Amino acid sequence: MSARVNYDCIVIGAGHNGLVCAAYLARSGRSVLVLEAAAEVGGAAVTREFAPGFRVSAGAHLLQGMPRALIEELALDTHGFKFAAEDLPSAALAPGGAPLTLSVAGIRAVAAADAEGFEALSARLQRFARALAPMLSSAPPRLGTRARSEQLSLLRLGWHIRRLGRRDMRELLRIAGMCVYDLLQENLTSPLLQGALGFDAVLGTNLGPRSPGSVFTLLYRLSTSANAGRFSPAQPQGGLGALSGALARAARAAGASIRTDAPVRRIRIDSDRAAGVILESGEMLSAKLVVSSADPKTTFLGLLGSEHLDAGFVRRVSHLRTTGLAAKLHLALDREPQFNGLERSALGGRLLLAPSLDYLERAFNHSKYGEYSAQPSMEITIPSINDAQLAPAGAHVLSAIVQYVPYALTGGWEHGRQRLLDLVVDRIEACAPGLRRSITAAELLTPPDIERQFRIHGGHWHHTELALDQFFMVRPVPGAAQYASPVEGLYLCGAGCHPGGGVMGTAGRNAARAILARAA
Repeated sequence: MSARVNYDCIVIGAGHNGLVCAAYLARSGRSVLVLEAAAEVGGAAVTREFAPGFRVSAGAHLLQGMPRALIEELALDTHGFKFAAEDLPSAALAPGGAPLTLSVAGIRAVAAADAEGFEALSARLQRFARALAPMLSSAPPRLGTRARSEQLSLLRLGWHIRRLGRRDMRELLRIAGMCVYDLLQENLTSPLLQGALGFDAVLGTNLGPRSPGSVFTLLYRLSTSANAGRFSPAQPQGGLGALSGALARAARAAGASIRTDAPVRRIRIDSDRAAGVILESGEMLSAKLVVSSADPKTTFLGLLGSEHLDAGFVRRVSHLRTTGLAAKLHLALDREPQFNGLERSALGGRLLLAPSLDYLERAFNHSKYGEYSAQPSMEITIPSINDAQLAPAGAHVLSAIVQYVPYALTGGWEHGRQRLLDLVVDRIEACAPGLRRSITAAELLTPPDIERQFRIHGGHWHHTELALDQFFMVRPVPGAAQYASPVEGLYLCGAGCHPGGGVMGTAGRNAARAILARAA
């Protein structure tokens, strides 16, 4: 069967990174086709109805890492994108006790002894984050090359860190590989405050607060925020699916074509280079370049096939840690929930259930043995507080990320799902009395559900674990760490490449720039 329709670029996957990459490529004058297996664009950044009249951001539910510059460059406001709320507050919940607002004023009111320490620690970490942020917005340099551009890139990174000054540079080197447990114990005394800050270091990872490198993941999260120009999260109006819709419209306005319900079966290889794709329907499409926003294992071992790669590269990809450890909960509520000691203004922000570092560590311990904790940790949002269109009048939606939910549950998810759902609701109700009576529908997405629904191998929202050995110059693996793969004409643009996951779009923009630079 001969291939039809020649494109300059075919992008596999219409997740937010794929759409961003397509928009930038199309703006350069390339002919671009985006192929999405699902019925709608967005990947895990979609808004869907999970119960009659109740709509929720099905995967990611807050926006924090997308650079303001990217939003402006793609003129997303002209394509219908706007915020329902910005600078969302965060509050630490304490079952049976008073919550703690994560601000200097809030800490002074509840944990006065930590107000000064919190302010100093936050300022120091934000300085480090701003120094590290520039490395997120470009392809990481290659090691062991004499190319002038690569050497300049390394020098620029070193200069940003050197500008911190001797004392801060020494402190950054001291803490980067530490566990966040030790860092927070050094600087703070309130278990509730420590737990909330520690939660941000382990959210979405396979780490506990005592795991070496958990300070690094906290710095990564802060660096993405610094790169975005916002240290507090925002909520798009209409959910994350509205952002994906705006990105799709921006890509089409730039000249890209988008096809949904078009799953790719294989990447076509001709004369040892990518030459297009074959769809599940058997249709063949040709292109000069193929760009995959799918995760690395799906791209290399599934769509491409190991027969086109050397054995060492296949082994490195096979050994990538890609197993998710977070579940997603959605509740339809017939009334506004009431949380102990929490004012209504705080209900529209992030509510963190991680009362102490030891609580977090105990929850993590269970996951090592294929179990979920009897006391799970959570990031809870009630998006309908800021965006009434997500629920019927007077009703509300609760969305929560449940941390430390194993992919492979001992005993299987067929019997374990309802038990976990009941347990999670009980934990939330300990902070919000009467919540269970107001629930009219519930949905719990385990890591295997996330894998199936969003086609992410292992159900990990970073596609591959974000850790020092899978980051920056070696992300996802050596040989594919600057968006280009070992196969000529095949590129990556998804969360599995630098700088990682979260709804940022930075990987898509970086990949497009790397592709265009090679073609220049």
